Amino acid sequence: MSAFFVLLRRELQAFLRTPMGFVIAAIVLLIDGLLFNSFALGVGKRLSADVIRDFFYFSSGTTIIAAILLSMKLFAEERQTGTLVLLRTSPISEGQVVLAKYAAALIYLGFITLLTLPMPLLVMVHGKISIGHLCAGYLGLFLLGSACVAIGTFSSAIAENQMVAAIVSTAIIVFLLMCWMLARVTEPPLSDFIAHLALFDKHYQPFMRGMLHSRDLVYYLSLTYFFLLLATHSSRLRRWS
Repeated sequence: MSAFFVLLRRELQAFLRTPMGFVIAAIVLLIDGLLFNSFALGVGKRLSADVIRDFFYFSSGTTIIAAILLSMKLFAEERQTGTLVLLRTSPISEGQVVLAKYAAALIYLGFITLLTLPMPLLVMVHGKISIGHLCAGYLGLFLLGSACVAIGTFSSAIAENQMVAAIVSTAIIVFLLMCWMLARVTEPPLSDFIAHLALFDKHYQPFMRGMLHSRDLVYYLSLTYFFLLLATHSSRLRRWS
């Protein structure tokens, strides 16, 4: 088994063997369940498509929070415990280390996200849902989570502890979330560029409505790649500093 898959298995086991991983999963499912029952189902008769749209709207917030909590420990925890030195002396490249840690956090986040599937399926009891709408919404959640985990991986790679990593990743994500507001107070063509950077408004809402656009796929994949690249370079610089 290659060093990459050994590290990937180690990181996944770290989420499954510690209470923190289960606590994060439980909190996400609890909040999603409460919001779904209170706001999506509990406001009278509505179209099934509107209920599903609201579910993906609320789930985006818990996905972002879970991504921050899962990724803040990836490098910062090992730096605090002193095990990062052992990892960096092992026969594995910085890129593989970053990718393995990122993939482990994303896989676990994806597992948590799939556990929410029974919630939108409840709509089928009294209504009808489009499988395409459901697939597009979950793809949007996965892509949003992927980008946020990549941001968290970068933050953890440059931070000295988990709290700082969480603060840095939160600041970056909040900035990207608020770009749509900044675009409103700037002049074109700069406003168009800033609006395109918005993490939620421009690129996630189509997924909520069951629509799939190539520009949104490219945006989330590019954002993920950019921050993983930054994490790799930051980790390499810290190794030789």
